[in-house]
Amino acid sequence: MNAAERAARLRAEIAAHNEAYHVFDAPTIPDADYDALVRELRAIEAEHPELNVEDSVSHKVGAPPSTLFTPVTHAEPMLSLDNVFDVAELRAWSARAAKTLDVSSEELVFVVEPKIDGLALSIEYVDGVLARAATRGDGRVGEDVTENVRRISNVPLTLSGNVRTRVEVRGEVFLAKSDFVEMNQRQREAGQKEFANPRNAAAGSLRQKDPSITASRPLSFLSYQLVELGGASSFTRYVETLTQLATWGFLTASETTTELGATAMIARSDWFEEHRHELRYQIDGIVVKVDDLAQRTRLGFTSRAPRWAIARKLPPEERTTRLRNIEVSVGRTGRVTPFAVLEPVVVAGSTVAMATLHNEDQVKVKDVRPGDLVIVRKAGDVIPEVVSAVSEPGRRRKPRWKFPTTCPACGSVLERVGDESDTYCVNPACPAQQLQQIVHFASRGALDIEGLGEQRVAQLLGVGLISDVADLFSLHVHDLSVLEGLGELSATSLVNAIQGAKTMPLSRLLVALGIRHVGPVAARELAAAFRSYQRIEAASFDELAGVAGVGPVIAASVVAYLSEDENRDRARRFEADGLTMVEPQVRTTLEQTLAERAVVVTGSVEGYSRDGAEEAIVARGGTSPGSVSKKTYCVVVGEAPGASKVSKARELGVPMVPAGDFEILLESGSWRTQLA
Repeated sequence: MNAAERAARLRAEIAAHNEAYHVFDAPTIPDADYDALVRELRAIEAEHPELNVEDSVSHKVGAPPSTLFTPVTHAEPMLSLDNVFDVAELRAWSARAAKTLDVSSEELVFVVEPKIDGLALSIEYVDGVLARAATRGDGRVGEDVTENVRRISNVPLTLSGNVRTRVEVRGEVFLAKSDFVEMNQRQREAGQKEFANPRNAAAGSLRQKDPSITASRPLSFLSYQLVELGGASSFTRYVETLTQLATWGFLTASETTTELGATAMIARSDWFEEHRHELRYQIDGIVVKVDDLAQRTRLGFTSRAPRWAIARKLPPEERTTRLRNIEVSVGRTGRVTPFAVLEPVVVAGSTVAMATLHNEDQVKVKDVRPGDLVIVRKAGDVIPEVVSAVSEPGRRRKPRWKFPTTCPACGSVLERVGDESDTYCVNPACPAQQLQQIVHFASRGALDIEGLGEQRVAQLLGVGLISDVADLFSLHVHDLSVLEGLGELSATSLVNAIQGAKTMPLSRLLVALGIRHVGPVAARELAAAFRSYQRIEAASFDELAGVAGVGPVIAASVVAYLSEDENRDRARRFEADGLTMVEPQVRTTLEQTLAERAVVVTGSVEGYSRDGAEEAIVARGGTSPGSVSKKTYCVVVGEAPGASKVSKARELGVPMVPAGDFEILLESGSWRTQLA
């Protein structure tokens, strides 16, 4: 295939992907694969200028608007951004900009902000009143989605202050990560197809003919550009426009910073790559802009993008690869989970060879089969998952995969419990369950026994030294030092680590036991309320259910666990081996302003990590559950909050406190301002 033929094929393929992504909100390949196609086409056009035709898709933005909505011509084109993929390319871009401006790149002032993975939107205000909203479309003509945008809760219908001009506010419609997870959980529980990713879910939710559907989805809008249509700009710097947007009531990215010089700018972009998963919204890159608006004018534009801004794309979190097979694993509770065996592929900076498929129903809904080309997603430390199959016209697919009827580890018949979508091996002696129970018991979030990973546990089970978690505390150095890979020094370290776990607080032991529904929050609440394992054993169902953050479901699970003879015997063995099994009384000099009060935090609070905010509440005597209920004292609302928590608070009449009052809440137990 010659260059002209390859360029023609690439243009057709890219155009089809543009339509799928921008018009139907249903991309057929991940962004990384799409970017690779565009880069290949531009390389061909650069090497063969005669092929660099004016109407090539490499020069275009987005895709033509669909016929579902009324077309809207943008007062000023909504251009895209050129991309770079590493630090060297980012440095080269800043050097080119500096050269054009006849300054050093270390003299330039840059603004560095997150690149939200959402749907680009322009909202026009006339005399301070929302007049029209439109999608990007092809950059010049978009779609009128005004009625839908009016239903996005954080979009101001009127601008605060006496605004007597015509302006456009541009930004991204997005779904906060927590809201996206909750939406997909509901889809999964209903046996319905999950949304592919937050961007597609947000775009599909906005581009609905029925505005009530949009209103039912927890969409948010983040603004990043102010276009003044009524005359000359009254601003000289980009950051001044962001301040104005925030003053009018728009959400702006709190992580945005101003950096002097390319070195500082690159360091900040590295920060975003390192902390991308701590943000409340999904990002696929970092946007760097020249701050000085006069310098922007001098730098100008290409046919599709400004020369004064660039997007540094982050390592892709979605890639395509071939699905070799589907197998199942057995967990510590007996749950049997299907997983994909893949042709290894690098996703988010690491090689992925296996990915979860959740349960039998999700395999059916996604209709993925061995041999399929599939999209795989991996975000940070999250377990990789198969998103969907990629259509391959003309390729014959294998038959649908069938879930096994017997346990692959012990041969017992598998069962589905009630209306649950999960399948279980109900044999308590199943060796796979025993292995995972002990691995969980020793894991970092439980008793944190260093050196007791899955391979070591499997070895100890294999030689018969242990069969239950209680056996761990009877191990001796002479038992272990003769095993392969364990000399006397290593054996001594492992035994010491196991013995050290005896003093772990009760809350960590409750997590380690793997009681169904008892996670870290419920474990802390139970431990704080009863202080010892023996008192939990003696508690009634009503006493357990009455603990804040526990409730009847968790209480029933705890009662069921404690009623089993095997579990009672294990507890007695723990006592005999010297486990403390108590929760230490935390001594603090801080005033207990939030004693026995449940405070839910949603969104980011300046100066606090997610865990830090929770710890601050606990230190003041309060609790910080993950959901809103009638017992919630208040909800602290930070940047990019979860819409479901805000909605639930409004529904139940729970007070909502702005993040700016968080310190006051900690100090006094009250607040200055209450959100509507």
